[in-house]
Amino acid sequence: MEEAVIVDAVRTPVGKGKPGGALARVHPVDLLAGTLRALIDRTGLDPALIDDVIAGCVQQVGDQSGNLAHTAALAAGFPETVPGTTINRQCGSSQQAAAFAAQGVLAGAYDVVIAAGVESMSTIPLGSARPPGQGERLARRYPEGLVHQGVSAELVARHWKLDREILDAYSAESHRRAAAAWAAGEFDAEVVTVPEAPALAVDETLRPGTTAGALGSLRPSFRTTQSAARFPDVDWKITPGNSSPLTDGASAVLITSERKALELGFRPRARFHGFSVVGDDPLLMLTGPIPATRRVLDRTGLSIEDIDAYEVNEAFAPVPLAWQHELGADPARLNVRGGAIALGHALGSSGTRLLTTLLGVLEGTGGRYGLQTMCEAGGMANATILERL
Repeated sequence: MEEAVIVDAVRTPVGKGKPGGALARVHPVDLLAGTLRALIDRTGLDPALIDDVIAGCVQQVGDQSGNLAHTAALAAGFPETVPGTTINRQCGSSQQAAAFAAQGVLAGAYDVVIAAGVESMSTIPLGSARPPGQGERLARRYPEGLVHQGVSAELVARHWKLDREILDAYSAESHRRAAAAWAAGEFDAEVVTVPEAPALAVDETLRPGTTAGALGSLRPSFRTTQSAARFPDVDWKITPGNSSPLTDGASAVLITSERKALELGFRPRARFHGFSVVGDDPLLMLTGPIPATRRVLDRTGLSIEDIDAYEVNEAFAPVPLAWQHELGADPARLNVRGGAIALGHALGSSGTRLLTTLLGVLEGTGGRYGLQTMCEAGGMANATILERL
């Protein structure tokens, strides 16, 4: 069987996902195309050799509609012979893109493939692609209805007894770690310039001076008359400070067979060691990383102690905290360069953004195995284990 390896991985700095954000005027096709082009320019790969471009994008409406992966490949100057496809597994879209790409290599269907992701949340606001209803069959199965992810975060915090002080302290630490990583140059190797916004040199969401005390003054975001009536025992504590900010960004990973990488003169940086994808309770919604991690560890025969670094997407602070509690994971190995609370969560880009950062962490620390997992709307989750080479 072929081995699926990572040759290179890049991401843009993230911009605030609102009008006036640093990337707000960059069309999502251009944002992704610039990242694809940077990946080719860094490696010197002949783009005619690319078998496919698989890109994740969540809000596939407006400027992000159509087959954005193929459009971006054309905009990047790739030959017209290079195909592309756009997928949606909600927040895990580009992590799934990487899994599909690597699994295609393992199956012998691909030699060279790019997995990527993009989201312009300033252009296409969160919720733009939400359907007007859920259909009669789903309504019969869940007669009380499902809830916004922010309410699910409240339910997770309630279930694991995570108080406001714990959530805000974790969030402040995410900013501290991210700021320290930027100051130490730890992101330099993975971040590429956006040609349309060259002034953006670091993640725009970074707030180095963030303290738990300052975060404690923010008001909860998801308490409404309806949600409070449905969940009267929830002590509302999810705020903008302990949630990931809306952002714009793109990321891309070059994946090949080990044989092809060596044939082309590339040095493989890591190989894909294991995958899982699960469904979980769609009401709690954000707990999927727990069973996804257990499944990928079981499949690979590894334990959580064997993993040197964990990237668990910080959609909301309760997500990594509940995961850490259930897995018995070492907090010193969790999101060591900060997470999405500080670095942003540009939906479709986040999967390959986390993969890019995880690769850098393993190389920077000398670790062997790294695990990435992220919650996804509807109660799904992906988990991926990398092995540094």
